[in-house]
Amino acid sequence: MSFIERHGLWTDAQREAARELTARAASGGLDMVRVSFPDVHGVLRGKSLTADGMASILGDGVSITSTLLFKDTSHKTVVPIFSAGAGLGIREVQGGGDIVMVPDPLTFRMLPWLASTGWLLCDLYFSDGRPVPFATRQLYRDQLARLAHKGFALKAGLEVEFHITRLLDPRLQPGDAGQPGRPPEVELTHQGYNYLTEQRLDQIEPITEILRQNAVALGLPLTSIEVEFGPSQVEFVFRPGTGLQPADDMMLFRSMVKQVCRRHGYHASFMARPAFPQAMASGWHLHQSLIAADASNAFAGGAQSAAQPLSSTGMHWLAGLLAGACEAAPFSTPTINGYKRYRPNSLAPDRVAWGMENRGAMLRVITGVNAAAARIENRVGEPAANPYLYLASQVATGLHGLEAALTPPPPVEDPYAASSEKLPATLSDALATLLSGSVMRQAFGEDFLRYFAMIKSSEIERYNNYITDWEMSEYFDVF
Repeated sequence: MSFIERHGLWTDAQREAARELTARAASGGLDMVRVSFPDVHGVLRGKSLTADGMASILGDGVSITSTLLFKDTSHKTVVPIFSAGAGLGIREVQGGGDIVMVPDPLTFRMLPWLASTGWLLCDLYFSDGRPVPFATRQLYRDQLARLAHKGFALKAGLEVEFHITRLLDPRLQPGDAGQPGRPPEVELTHQGYNYLTEQRLDQIEPITEILRQNAVALGLPLTSIEVEFGPSQVEFVFRPGTGLQPADDMMLFRSMVKQVCRRHGYHASFMARPAFPQAMASGWHLHQSLIAADASNAFAGGAQSAAQPLSSTGMHWLAGLLAGACEAAPFSTPTINGYKRYRPNSLAPDRVAWGMENRGAMLRVITGVNAAAARIENRVGEPAANPYLYLASQVATGLHGLEAALTPPPPVEDPYAASSEKLPATLSDALATLLSGSVMRQAFGEDFLRYFAMIKSSEIERYNNYITDWEMSEYFDVF
């Protein structure tokens, strides 16, 4: 009996998909398959295997070193893996012991930019069949199960902003290597400040059309491609989906965009605020609602007033998102750079507030012309966020609002002048709020929060020890 069968790791639908995939591999046309999992940062890691081993891949999974779970954004391993329990009290990962990537056959795609190459997204297990507690896809699945127990499913739609530049120098000289290495030299693809003009759109069409073709070939639910306000900035918008799908789609989309752009002489970055002159920060706006057991929108049915535009379920969910926003900030905005996006009058929020159709508020409530499509747009996130942690944090805080029957404060008219609580100003502040709070601890568990804080603290420490251009300009001559 295989590892996956022995531990009962698949549903009936996954088993049927695996049978079809095994037959497909045997019939030819598939030479390689990439098996990948999302690490804590939402970076895909894994192996590329020959397709003749598909039966083994879909039977026993693929072993991989557990150190991949313990790297910061410079790809340095930052936990003491050779100490007892790797400093985390987990014997299985001590010394960099292997864990098992178990593919989800329902995620299989043929990668259209590669010849005869497939792709599988994986979940992580120990050799005894237990889920790895730091696997973020499983953590999100657990939150969805909590929500299902209440009789709801999450429906989420993605609006993702990012920058596409033209690659001038990939910086591949020996001296450019490092952890991290030197970033590439790039030039703009458009000058910006012509928001949604057809002229700017046409200037970047040569690469956005290639991205569109690949997105469609992957089955991603793309609905629009838009020119954003800043130089070289674009936005891709997707139809809403339920369950794991939106997070899985975001993982595949980001990976596709970066790989395809690089192959065509471009560079794509989901960094929130790159250091371009006149740059505008990018956000990830997350639309969300709940689907009830009868398939109706559980947010619909409000009084259609400014004070109560959503149903009681929707208003409790809204209140939970507000109450837990600062605790959830490290998951919606997990990078040091992302907090430089929270600026007044910038179309990004700087405080915890909600408003009706107000793009300056953190939470924008949308009822529009169709009350059945009532939803909440959370504008707090950055496009570099791990999608499983971002969405899981929404479920955790929204459920807190439902379970405690919380009531939101009144909506704001001027979100940048409101007396509402400010969002954390730095990643350090956000981590401190997370670790002192209770909502995310109860949802994600103490062990995960300790692990997450250990990884992100390494990033913060390296940043604090780095001498910036600003410091040289400010102090080197005057003192």
